[in-house]
Amino acid sequence: MTAPDIRLIAVDMDGTLLDADGLILDGLWRLLPRLHDRGIAFAPASGRQLATLRRQFASAPVELDYIAENGAYVVRGGVEVSSDALAPDFAASVVRRVRDFDDLDVGLVVCGKRSAYIERADQAFFAEADKYYAELAVVDDLTRVDDEILKLAVFDFASAEQSVAPALLDLRETHQVVVSGQHWVDIMNPGVNKGRALSRLQHELGIGPDQTMAFGDYLNDLELLQQARFSYAMAEAHPDIAAVARYSAPSHTEAGVLTVIEEFLAR
Repeated sequence: MTAPDIRLIAVDMDGTLLDADGLILDGLWRLLPRLHDRGIAFAPASGRQLATLRRQFASAPVELDYIAENGAYVVRGGVEVSSDALAPDFAASVVRRVRDFDDLDVGLVVCGKRSAYIERADQAFFAEADKYYAELAVVDDLTRVDDEILKLAVFDFASAEQSVAPALLDLRETHQVVVSGQHWVDIMNPGVNKGRALSRLQHELGIGPDQTMAFGDYLNDLELLQQARFSYAMAEAHPDIAAVARYSAPSHTEAGVLTVIEEFLAR
């Protein structure tokens, strides 16, 4: 059987590429040059900020493309392909609203191009935010952040899907409100998602969905998988993701992404 003409592989991070300890397996560093030699671009596609992704992939032996902030920021060859910033007035209104959630144990991260920003600075919340934002600043007032704001990320110490997401449901009338993990909800401009970002990257490469492979596990990966002909849901993926993907991959705890790519390269 002839292998498909794949030119781009886009991969979610948490629950997909990263192992049970949240680390990139060393096997990826050996795969990347092989992909590069075959003319296949590799793009981490994450809700994380660009600085965090670059830090995580500092050991990569080839240059990567990046889909950051759930698609609000796309970079190829170190050059911005696209970005989509929120209106400052809207961002400030969400900041004030989250401050008033007295019955919910939540924290807000304002995600800018240069850095991420938080007001809540207790150790419990800071530790959660620090996992995902290599550039993180504590400020007195999030409504006065001087940066292009790409995304607002709300962390809920309970279940985001059952707790803070319903409380922000009305924002979906004008903006993207996406449950991006067990504890996170991301708020972005309408139309911003990993799939749209992948489409922009495909345009830069002069390819289409038929030449694209993508992996994901959670709700913020839905459009990413829809934009790739060779779409893989991880073994423990959210049911909605498993339903939309054309193929399944072994669990992230079993190096599922690397297994599928190795099998593809061996064809």
